[in-house]
Amino acid sequence: MNRYPLWKYLLILVVLVVGLLYALPNLYGEDPAIQISKRNAVVSAGLQSQVEAVLKKDGLRYKRIEHEGDNLLVRFYNTDTQLKAIDPIKGALGDQYVVAVNLASSTPGWLRAIGANPMYLGLDLRGGVHFLLQIDMEAAVSQVLDRDETGMRRFLMSKQLQYRAVSRVKDQVFVRFPDAATRDKAQGLLSNEYRDLVFSPVTHDGGPALSAKLSEVALKQTQQYAMEQNITTLRNRVNELGVAEPVIQRQGKDRIVVELPGVQDTARAKNILGATAGLQFRLVYNGGDAAQAAKTGNVPLGASLFRERNGQPILLQSQVILTGDYVTNASSGFEQQNNTPAVFITLDGQGASLMSAATRNNVGKLMAVVYIETKPATQMVNGKKKTVYKKTQEVINVARIQEQLGKRFQITGLDSPQQARNLALLLRAGSLAAPMNIVEERTVGPSLGKENIQQGFNSAVIGFLLVVLFMAVYYRVFGLIANLALFANVVLVVAVMSMIQATLTLPGIAGITLTVGMAVDANVLIFERIREELRNGNSPQASIHAGYDRAMATIVDSNVTTLIAAIILFAFGSGAVKGFAVTLSIGIVTSMFTAIMGTRAVVNLIYGGRRRVKKLAV
Repeated sequence: MNRYPLWKYLLILVVLVVGLLYALPNLYGEDPAIQISKRNAVVSAGLQSQVEAVLKKDGLRYKRIEHEGDNLLVRFYNTDTQLKAIDPIKGALGDQYVVAVNLASSTPGWLRAIGANPMYLGLDLRGGVHFLLQIDMEAAVSQVLDRDETGMRRFLMSKQLQYRAVSRVKDQVFVRFPDAATRDKAQGLLSNEYRDLVFSPVTHDGGPALSAKLSEVALKQTQQYAMEQNITTLRNRVNELGVAEPVIQRQGKDRIVVELPGVQDTARAKNILGATAGLQFRLVYNGGDAAQAAKTGNVPLGASLFRERNGQPILLQSQVILTGDYVTNASSGFEQQNNTPAVFITLDGQGASLMSAATRNNVGKLMAVVYIETKPATQMVNGKKKTVYKKTQEVINVARIQEQLGKRFQITGLDSPQQARNLALLLRAGSLAAPMNIVEERTVGPSLGKENIQQGFNSAVIGFLLVVLFMAVYYRVFGLIANLALFANVVLVVAVMSMIQATLTLPGIAGITLTVGMAVDANVLIFERIREELRNGNSPQASIHAGYDRAMATIVDSNVTTLIAAIILFAFGSGAVKGFAVTLSIGIVTSMFTAIMGTRAVVNLIYGGRRRVKKLAV
């Protein structure tokens, strides 16, 4: 009557073993570490010796140095040594390397080999920084209208239509014409070319003109694009900080929440997130000496002086062919002719037209990609801290134009496949579609995070021990079986959260503590039902069978209704509420497995093989 087939015992055993393996990494903790990566390539083999020499010179004790993918990871025994080492390493390696503080998992290699990693800790447990960024949507619209303003001039010239002036006033672009007939002709052509704009005949500055405004659909698309592009760009920028699991999510129409757990260099995080970047394509200017221009400051007419990433000066034509706003896609690979690294670019319709016109008569000449970035910096003004923005411009790539370019073309002359991948990433999502302002900044120190962990751990342990004590005293042997299932339930909750790489927060700990009580609640229902059956005069074996069988419907109903509430919390909640809902949902499922199937298996092993059971210790 009270026996399980062999496959059920094996299933429970496999689940418990897998759960133990995947919960185990959470016991190893994390090491304070410094992650070193090279901007355009993998780190060299000699870099480790260089870093070792720097640390030895300054007397900084470290645990070990290891290669992790394309990066070099330096592990330390404590946070103080880690923070002391960051500046000497940065100073020794220079700007070619990205040096970021990080917390690295101490999980052994054999566990990592099977995909067993610790669950992430949220901002309230690990410490870190929280930013609320607001996108300047007016600037996003302004950039689109500025681009269209320039494009209209070229388009009207290509159609040989006379116009007096093209100017922008706030959210409108005005095109003045010499007469109404020319205006009416231009309206049809412009409407077909610029379908996102609504053209209306007006009188502007005393003459016939066309007024162009973004349509409602185009306005919403522009704002949506700005939001999506900025989120994508932020994700790529956050990767440079070495953050384990950043939270980057939309809030409302124009705001983005960024949470960076474990980040200790908050100033660096602020600079990277608050920077505004852009891309330009320009032809290289051949009529002057760049070195002489940089030395004397005398730049030829029609040229602009820039510097490449290695510091070399270079003269580019003042006229911009197009900006990164026209790039719809970029991917890295190898060109077929010489099998060298290349980046394959795809432009939108307007970008293709501009690029084709600019390169038609410039085959064989050099074209440069300019990266423009504006970063926030703090300086003292009248005794008060003030945020100012510093603009930097550098040429990240110079390549020769092989043929007339159109919608798709490739950039060659790259040093390595890694540089090609980096450039493709930069072109695809390296620039913000609109500038952003940091409207809220909140930092949680590592010490406060440790205190939260300790308090949360203590509350969970105290609750667990009290429940264990009650069950052992009140239900005796059956209570000990329930306690065994309770421990297995906690292990499985931690294992599942580690498998799906969920983030544990303080509300998440509360959810785990709640599932401890809920898991025992199922066993209380079963044990009380067994007691009732015994009082009614049933045999011990029949009482066990009836207790589990008749309590099942009540247990399922109560757990399913709670699970529905948890799913609703996850669907409509945000932040901490989602964390609570995730742990609660996982705990409900695992508790039903351990409290029903797990305890029944142990009870069957103890009592199921005995023909005559006179008394149950329940």
